[in-house]
Amino acid sequence: MIKQLRLVMMALASLAILSSCSGTQQGDSNYKDASFFSMNDAGELNRPKGFRSWVYVGTPLTPNDMNNGKAAFPEFHNVYIDPVSYDHYKKTGTWREGTILIKELVSVGSKAAVSGNGYFMGDFIGLEATIKSKKHFPNEPGNWAYFSFTNPTEGTLAETGKAFETNQCNACHNASAGDDFVFTQYYPVLSAAKNAGENVAPENTAKRAAAAGN
Repeated sequence: MIKQLRLVMMALASLAILSSCSGTQQGDSNYKDASFFSMNDAGELNRPKGFRSWVYVGTPLTPNDMNNGKAAFPEFHNVYIDPVSYDHYKKTGTWREGTILIKELVSVGSKAAVSGNGYFMGDFIGLEATIKSKKHFPNEPGNWAYFSFTNPTEGTLAETGKAFETNQCNACHNASAGDDFVFTQYYPVLSAAKNAGENVAPENTAKRAAAAGN
């Protein structure tokens, strides 16, 4: 009897594990409504973890030596988007409630490599995030808010971030971003994904520009 009971308990545990795993599949309604961020009681964003496993969007760079030594953002920006919002954007061409993009800041390191001269990544130096949420930011334009976890004096990341004032980030995005406060015009990964279709892999179907001259 005891042996049979143990077998039943093991079977139930296995079913629970399978159920938990299935909840992370694209087609599951719970996964589609998943949230990839949380706010604390003070209204601050808890620093998201594991974002490098999300969808990689791109890495823009505006270096100092191309901006008279005073670039507003002289570092690499590795940008990631949560996978549910990426799938939603493919299907609908819009950003869902709860969309979050992470921007990991990386310094410009060496400017020479065996392949030639250029801009190569150095050290991780900061982390920022932007979120679309009518629930949390009903008074922000487009319901977008912007956060930083960078601690420039200690070289560490804060565990929470307070939203920037509207005129610090939101106003620029409102005026210049290509698609609902997101600079999609600088991210071909997102441009190719928009309205591509729920079950389409844009990386396999996106058109390629003709190669530059030799």
